[in-house]
This record gives sequence, C-alpha cells and structure tokens, in this order.
Amino acid sequence: MEIFTLLETLEEALEKSRTIPFSDKCIVDKEEFFEIIKEIRIKLPDELKQAKWVKEERSRIIVEAKKEADDIVKEAENRIISMIDEHEITRKAYEQKAQIIETANEMSREISKGTKDYADNLLEKIEAVLGDALKTVQNNRKELK
Repeated sequence: MEIFTLLETLEEALEKSRTIPFSDKCIVDKEEFFEIIKEIRIKLPDELKQAKWVKEERSRIIVEAKKEADDIVKEAENRIISMIDEHEITRKAYEQKAQIIETANEMSREISKGTKDYADNLLEKIEAVLGDALKTVQNNRKELK
C-alpha cells in the first residue's frame, strides 16, 4: 500500500530532521510534509473507492443470484404446472427449487461475509494508519507547546 510508504517517508523525515538545541523539538521542511500529506490524501480515496467497488460488486452479485434463483423458480413452477398430473416430477421440482434457493442464499451469505470481512480489514488498516498519524501529530503539537 502506497499510503503506508508515504507514512514511513514522513517518519523518516522526522527522524532525519535537525533538532533544536536543548529540546526535543525539530525543524522540518514544511513543503515536503505538505507534499507527502497531499499524496496521502490522493491515495486514500483510491482505497475507499476500492472498498465501495467491492460493496457494489457484492450487491450486484446478490441481485444476479436472486434473479437467477427467481428465474429458476419460475421455470420450475412452469414445469410443475405442465406436469401437474405426474406426482414424482412435481415432488422433484419442489426439491430442486428448494435446493436452488438454498444454494443461492448460501452464496449470497458467503459473498456478503467475504465483502464485510474485506471492508472491515481494509478499514482496520486505515484506522491504524490514521491513528498512528494522529498520535504523531499530537506528539508534535505537544512538543511545540
């Protein structure tokens, strides 16, 4: 992830910066820091766009699976109506219908869980990075005061 690389660059710049004598304060290149922060802002939306795409893709797949299940159910119902007198075929059609619906529902649950896990993992990483950045900024503000 490029965001982590940019944050490491910020840390390295802080570590390499000159310190003010008799204090823990340091002198940093303001423009360099602003440029790196600008890059982080540019990269961050890409991560969020990717999470949004995953969510939309999950929704699309669920809709497709439901539509396919509905189509299969309708097809099964039409076959049942045309063969109503044949008890065995009717019974098998109902079993197949239930199995298809269960399979579609299971696929939907798995996709939903995978999407949520991915988004949660991505947000957890972003939260950690932003937390570290916030701590660094807070420490720097304390040092400035």
